Amino acid sequence: MNALKPASADPAASLAAVRARIEAACAAAGRPPGCVALVAVTKAFGPEAIRAALAAGQRDFGENYVQEALAKVAALPRSGIRWHYLGPLQSNKTADVARDFDWVHSVAREKIARRLSEQRPDSLPPLNVCVQVNISGESSKSGVAPEAAGALCRAVAALPRLRLRGLMAIPAPAKNGDSPLRAPYRKLRELYEALRREGLELDTLSAGMSDDLEAAIAEGSTMVRVGTAIFGKR
Repeated sequence: MNALKPASADPAASLAAVRARIEAACAAAGRPPGCVALVAVTKAFGPEAIRAALAAGQRDFGENYVQEALAKVAALPRSGIRWHYLGPLQSNKTADVARDFDWVHSVAREKIARRLSEQRPDSLPPLNVCVQVNISGESSKSGVAPEAAGALCRAVAALPRLRLRGLMAIPAPAKNGDSPLRAPYRKLRELYEALRREGLELDTLSAGMSDDLEAAIAEGSTMVRVGTAIFGKR
């Protein structure tokens, strides 16, 4: 694991700026205040950066690498923090994630979902799960194809120690300096709405990051995952 960094920005000031962006995007889309949750992505940043964000009222934190995350979980108070796992998940890491995280946004295989359910301690509430969709069809990206998302969602919903919450996606970035594109997020929202019409109880669209959260919120995101705009460059 590489050495963790201190935040290169002031997390309190940056959080205020990001929250203002979220509220402005909600207003522009005609959506009510407070309808979009913020996950502060702390990949590559150490516990002190998280403590500074905690002091500024942030409670949801996202990590991409299991081993890096476990050291932070151990170094910080367990109460008052909701940990979100965002990265690809291998079978040999599911027990750690099932034990120490509150959310997993990146479930893309039924095998992983089953292991998470089997390994979630009975003393904890069900693990909140989003199914990751490869909405742009990139060969380098994790995620289930849109046409297979419904089957995986139904499999997750049937597992006893998981709570299906919704869909997550990381669309391909805009090219050649273009402004962030809404089309992939619109496609994700349409899939989400179609699955809800089929009877799946979904309430979360995990979509949007530092550079494109406005586009995601305009298309219905309920949870944005922001790192660079809060803590600085990794």
